[in-house]
Amino acid sequence: MKRFIGNHGGKLVGAGLVGLALVAGVAFGPHMGFTAGPKTPLWTERAVNVAPTQVQAPNWVELAKELKPAVVNVSTKRVESGPQMRGPSGSGDPFEQFYRQFGDQAPKRSVRSMGSGFAINSNGHIVTNNHVVEGATEIIVKLSDGRELTAKLVGRDPKTDLALLKVEATGLPTIAMGDSSELKVGEPVMAIGNPFGLEQTVTTGIVSATGRVIGQGPYDDFVQTDASINPGNSGGPLINARGQAIGINAAIFSQSGGSVGIGFAIPSNQAKTVVMQLADSGHVSRSWLGVAIQPLTPELAKGFNLGDAKGALVSNVTDDSPADKAGIKAGDIITEYDGRKVARTEDLPRMVAETQAGREVPVTVLRDGKPVKLTARVAKLDDPDQKVAAEAGEKGKLGVAVEPVTAAIAKELGLKEAKGLVVKRVEDGSPAANAGIRAGDVILEVDRQPVKDVAGLRQLVDKHAKGTPMVMLVQRQNATMYVAV
Repeated sequence: MKRFIGNHGGKLVGAGLVGLALVAGVAFGPHMGFTAGPKTPLWTERAVNVAPTQVQAPNWVELAKELKPAVVNVSTKRVESGPQMRGPSGSGDPFEQFYRQFGDQAPKRSVRSMGSGFAINSNGHIVTNNHVVEGATEIIVKLSDGRELTAKLVGRDPKTDLALLKVEATGLPTIAMGDSSELKVGEPVMAIGNPFGLEQTVTTGIVSATGRVIGQGPYDDFVQTDASINPGNSGGPLINARGQAIGINAAIFSQSGGSVGIGFAIPSNQAKTVVMQLADSGHVSRSWLGVAIQPLTPELAKGFNLGDAKGALVSNVTDDSPADKAGIKAGDIITEYDGRKVARTEDLPRMVAETQAGREVPVTVLRDGKPVKLTARVAKLDDPDQKVAAEAGEKGKLGVAVEPVTAAIAKELGLKEAKGLVVKRVEDGSPAANAGIRAGDVILEVDRQPVKDVAGLRQLVDKHAKGTPMVMLVQRQNATMYVAV
């Protein structure tokens, strides 16, 4: 189960936890942009033909009967390293201290977890959350008719927390994908999932808010609902009164571990864009503008001699990026992008996300209080959070997903300096995994050469002589150590 720390200071765990939490259940025991995907949709957008009741309220009874069969249980198995036994003294136990210091030698254990998903077409494509299947060595989908099928992971996108699975089955019941842009605050919705392993559970509520930014990633645009969502609901659909999925349930806010009426779902329109690309290529291609942005607070607006606090304040421009070539500068305030107003900082990532790589788009900025019109040609992003496809030894890849350590990441990890590459993920069975490298480690050197960026890491790995150990300097928490890969 993933854990996050929110600005409120609470811990976020999976389904009922303290703070903002991803809601996959444990089994008992910014640079941004998307490119266009394939033209033919994977899903139907047909609404369920269910008449309203006499009081014109949604007919949840008939909708539940119609849609529950399309919701599945997603069970995963993953292998984790860590202490399997502790002494009576708790956190100060010598076993735990030993494994923290020598974690690369810790025994491995099999961990099972559960979540939800739903079929979007009759040929076996199933949508769920990335955090439900991330790192899984085995994925089992249990259908409403009791069948248990091994699922293939077609692709996943950590930045939007979405994943697409495929099972070998035909004639599956499906749920239509609706238009989340039509959602209105206060309209009724229904969540279907498997909270705490209790299959085919239905809860209802309303849309509490739209466009919520909860700090989960650069594309946050969550639908907030008070429909009860708990651990195990992750990946299940949020249904409107027409029987369409207008969201994929993903996270909750809780201080007790149970639902307190604050749940979050990924909007269906965002999911459509991602799912189409996952089905087409197994990954999401993104466009790149090349700016670091921050909110324009009233205080900053006053400092820039502006009347109101609307727009995205550019704090940094990457050299030789589309923004740099367009003439955008640090201190500019982006107020319009491709003809649309940028009312909030969070709007810009989603606008860039809808831009086809290679397109020229008009950008309006405020510079010294005066509007300046520019044109930027957005480019395809060589995402820093990707596997380094470099040879290590005679065969195989290094098998890590990394990104540069920024000042924010250094602060989060408690590092004194922002240098090196932080490991985001490690492929099971890869050379890096076998050497004991794990998520959260910071790669500082390869073969005694400093690592500054992803391209530099690739070059150093490529230059390494095959058949000989590669020596890497890795920082883990407050200690550094050499690892032979």
